[in-house]
Amino acid sequence: MTAPVVETSQDAPLSVRLYTSTREVHSQAENMRFISELMGGTLNIDAYRDLAIQQYYLYSALEEATERVAALPQADTLVFPELTRTPSIEADLEFLVGPNWRDEISPLPATLKYVQVLKESADSLALYAAHAWTRYLGDLSGGQVIRVMLQRHYGMDEEGTSFYKFKEIVKAKPFKDLYKERLNALELSESDFEITVHEASRAFALNHALFAELGAIHCN
Repeated sequence: MTAPVVETSQDAPLSVRLYTSTREVHSQAENMRFISELMGGTLNIDAYRDLAIQQYYLYSALEEATERVAALPQADTLVFPELTRTPSIEADLEFLVGPNWRDEISPLPATLKYVQVLKESADSLALYAAHAWTRYLGDLSGGQVIRVMLQRHYGMDEEGTSFYKFKEIVKAKPFKDLYKERLNALELSESDFEITVHEASRAFALNHALFAELGAIHCN
């Protein structure tokens, strides 16, 4: 899948350019059959478990990149410990898979491709900003709704869905506003701005490919 990029004014803040330019590919990803059926309650806990497994690999790679990218100029302004997701996913997998979950899981081909892209983002603030914005602000924006839907449709409680609960962030909107302010304050060249916007669209396309593979497994 080739991610379309919508042109926006070069005078617009980076957060606005990211949102506007990725709107179409974002919609395509979140309306994939796998996500629609999972949120609609027509799949099962196994489908959510397999999504959580893939998220483990993605966030492990993203948060390894976070540790490395923090050494780059300005990058530390986008590093927030309260966003860290890997420990929560590990707790979820212990519940969803079992105590030996590390020996029982494996990444899908689309996940492996995505992981490689995330690892490469550690060498560039422009690339990293795109992936951090795509994943973390997406989690904060839609995570609460997803958690409620999982609990409603599949009888889950707090166990197994801790990934979507940011315990250290009391209110999502002020935090997201702060994150956007940090993005907009980055001193990037115009070419780097374009790299970030294109990479964010690429991130949604990678999500699209992952949801397609999960759909092939779980959607009849």
